[in-house]
Amino acid sequence: MRMTNADRFYIDGEWVDPSASASSTDVLDPATETAIATVALGGAEDVDRAVAAARAAFASFSQTTVAERVQLLERIVEVYRSRSQDIADALTAEMGAPASLAGTAQVGAGLGQFTFAIDALKNFAFEEQRGGTQVRYEPIGVCGLITPWNWPPLLIAAKVAPALAAGCTMVLKPSELAPFNAVVIAEVLHEAGVPAGVFNLVHGDGPTAGSALTSHPDVDMVSFTGSTRAGVEVARSAAPTVKRVAQELGGKSANIMLDDADFASVVPRDLADVYANSGQSCNAGARWLVPETKLEEVLAHARTAAEAVVVGHPEQEGVQIGPLVSRAAYDKVQRLIRGAVDAGATVVAGGLGRPAGLDVGYFVRPTVLANVTNDMEIAQEEIFGPVVTVTTYTDVDDAIRLANDTVYGLAGFVSSADLERARAVARRMRTGMVHVNGAGLDFAGAFGGYKQSGNGREYSDFGLREFLETKSVFGYAGA
Repeated sequence: MRMTNADRFYIDGEWVDPSASASSTDVLDPATETAIATVALGGAEDVDRAVAAARAAFASFSQTTVAERVQLLERIVEVYRSRSQDIADALTAEMGAPASLAGTAQVGAGLGQFTFAIDALKNFAFEEQRGGTQVRYEPIGVCGLITPWNWPPLLIAAKVAPALAAGCTMVLKPSELAPFNAVVIAEVLHEAGVPAGVFNLVHGDGPTAGSALTSHPDVDMVSFTGSTRAGVEVARSAAPTVKRVAQELGGKSANIMLDDADFASVVPRDLADVYANSGQSCNAGARWLVPETKLEEVLAHARTAAEAVVVGHPEQEGVQIGPLVSRAAYDKVQRLIRGAVDAGATVVAGGLGRPAGLDVGYFVRPTVLANVTNDMEIAQEEIFGPVVTVTTYTDVDDAIRLANDTVYGLAGFVSSADLERARAVARRMRTGMVHVNGAGLDFAGAFGGYKQSGNGREYSDFGLREFLETKSVFGYAGA
């Protein structure tokens, strides 16, 4: 594909050439393992320039009215819709998302964040009276936004939209593995009339551009989505300047199927949910906990459903799963499957290697593993591939113990024919989100996790609050 502006950065309302210290890297098509374009990688000098632009723009943008910011977001939504196909094409090329997924769920998720931010902004009380004191909620300042490659429009919009709604200015560093959709989104923001300096885009890797952004003394807040390992480094880098850090990190989400569930419908439904986006979702419910007495029934349905999944080139009609994003991602999945089998797990479907007929590309066989115990690495480590593990439990207390036996706490899943039973289990799961009986994400709710899955929340007014400071004006009411 041809991608304009990938070799430049968007700073202070213009597409500018990288500094002399910047480098570049090839972006690979994960379905063919061939280079499709080159992206510039910025360094500290480029980040300095972008942060300076954001700092200069903050004085005026922070004083805009709610009505002005609502109008801006509405224009963004309009232009975003007109560029939806361009965003989808970029996602298919750079991360291997099947065309159907890219053009619907991926693009639609980003659009949803902008529209829900409008609703949140319209209904948010930026001032409130408490006795004689006025409490004000004001934009925190210049924000460094760092996003990964797996759901790019969603994750970019989940930061950019509330930051704009709050009156903040920002510098975005998207993943260098899938940067082109971010270029299109930057073009959307420019066309929609976002004032110069309010939004800035610098491509780069984590150790260079990412570190320069998180440690920058003129950045007031960092919003980061990525692995827990990288999140720890972001927090360390931000600590000397005592800036706010909001993080959405890894997960190893348990899916508890209670003994009264309709396994014939629940199993294929939940398998499809895990396999969507080739399993590359931080909140995927890929750690199945099933009753001992129902194991064989669950495995039979899982085998049938997994073997029916169509894997192939993302532009091929009817394909449900494309490749993983990179060689490193492919190798990690293979290592974890191999380690699980060596530790005693049984392959029910899929397994090591590529699917038949796919000799090139980072394609993984849709896999189901049984006899997995919680002490295995695959039961504790985020896998980011189309792999489901099955572990048995004896009773509900045992299921909840197993579900909570992880350093993560992003999402949980529970299915039961009795809604109140499912609700009771949901209340005991130590996670930031729980999906009951196959319910999907709701952008009106809060996205984020407990424990090592993060320390902030995104979506709707929850995301807006992350970009606001609280000011108390004592004596506001007068004598």
